[in-house]
Amino acid sequence: MLLLALAPSGLEKLWFALIGVLWLGYFFLEGFDFGVGILVPFVSRDDTDRRVAINTIGPVWDGNEVWLLTAGGATFAAFPLWYATVFSGFYLALLVVLAALIFRGMAFEMRHRRDDDAWRRWWDRALFWGSAVPALLWGVAFADFVHGVPVGANATWTGTFFDLVKPYALVGGLATLTLFALHGATYLGLKAEGDVRERASALAARLAPLTFVVVTAFLTWTYLSARSMHHEGLVPPLLPILGLGALAAVTWLARERLEGWAFVATAVSIVALFTTLLLNLYPNVLVSSISPAYNITIVGSASHPYTLTVMSWVALIFTPLVLAYQSWSYWIFRRRVHRPGEAGATHASPVG
Repeated sequence: MLLLALAPSGLEKLWFALIGVLWLGYFFLEGFDFGVGILVPFVSRDDTDRRVAINTIGPVWDGNEVWLLTAGGATFAAFPLWYATVFSGFYLALLVVLAALIFRGMAFEMRHRRDDDAWRRWWDRALFWGSAVPALLWGVAFADFVHGVPVGANATWTGTFFDLVKPYALVGGLATLTLFALHGATYLGLKAEGDVRERASALAARLAPLTFVVVTAFLTWTYLSARSMHHEGLVPPLLPILGLGALAAVTWLARERLEGWAFVATAVSIVALFTTLLLNLYPNVLVSSISPAYNITIVGSASHPYTLTVMSWVALIFTPLVLAYQSWSYWIFRRRVHRPGEAGATHASPVG
C-alpha cells in the first residue's frame, strides 16, 4: 500500500512516456494498414483494383507491426505487473487479436499464390476481418485501461471476458474502427492512382462525418468519466480539441484533393485520441473498477531502477537506427501505385 503513495521516479515516467510513444507509432502506422484492409472491398471493382489497394501497404505492413512487438516487449521489461495482469484478464481478447493478425499476414502472402477467384476471395475476407477485428479490439482495450476493469488485491483479475465489453469500451472500439478506416482512406488517396484513388477520396469525405460523431461521443464520455474521478487535470483541453478539429477538416480536404493534408489530419486525430487516453490513465497503468485502492500504478508495477537504466541506454542507441531504417523504406516506396499499363505504373510489391 505504501507504493501507491509514492510519486513516480524520473525513469518510471520516462518509460511510461516511451511506451506511450511506441503505441502511438503503432496506431499511426498500423492504423492506415488496418484501414486499407477494411476498405479493399469498398474501393475495388475487380481484382486489379484490389491488387492496387493492397500493394500500397505491401512493402511496409510487416515493418509497421514491429511497433506492436516493441511496445509489448517494453511493457514486459519496464512494467511486468502491468503486462502480467493485462495478459491474465485480456487473454481471450488478445488471443482473438493474435489470430486476426496471423490470418491477415497470411492473406498478404497467400492470395496471389493461386490463380483462382475463390481462393483470392477467401484471403480477401481474411484481410478484411484480420484488419477490422484488431482495429475494434485495440480501442476496446485502451478504453478498458482508462475506465476500469475488475482487478482486485495483489493485481488479481476477478472478472470475465464480458467485463471487457461494457458500453464505454464498445464506443471506444467503434471510435478506433472508424478512425482507422478513415486513416486508410486518406492513405489510399495519397498512395493509389486512378479509380482506387478517386473512390478512396470520395469514401474519406463520406466517412469523416460519421467518424467525427463517434470520436466526439467517445472523448466526451472520457472527459465526463475523468471529471467523476477528479482526474481531468492532466489532459490539456487543447489536445482533444485539436484532434477533433483535424478530424472535422478531413471532408473538405478530401473533396479539395489535398490528400497529403487529409492524411496528416487523420494522423493528428489518432495521436490526439490516444495521447488523451494515456494522460487520463497516468499515474496508473490499469484502473480497477472495484476500488481505486487496487489501481495498478506506474510505481507499483515498475521494474528495478537498474533494469530501467539499462533499457534507457539500449533505447537511446538503437531507436534512432530503427527510425532511420523505417524512414528509408518509406522513401524507397514513396511513389503512387497504378493499375498495370497506366502511365507511370510502378510495381510496388508482389503481394497482390
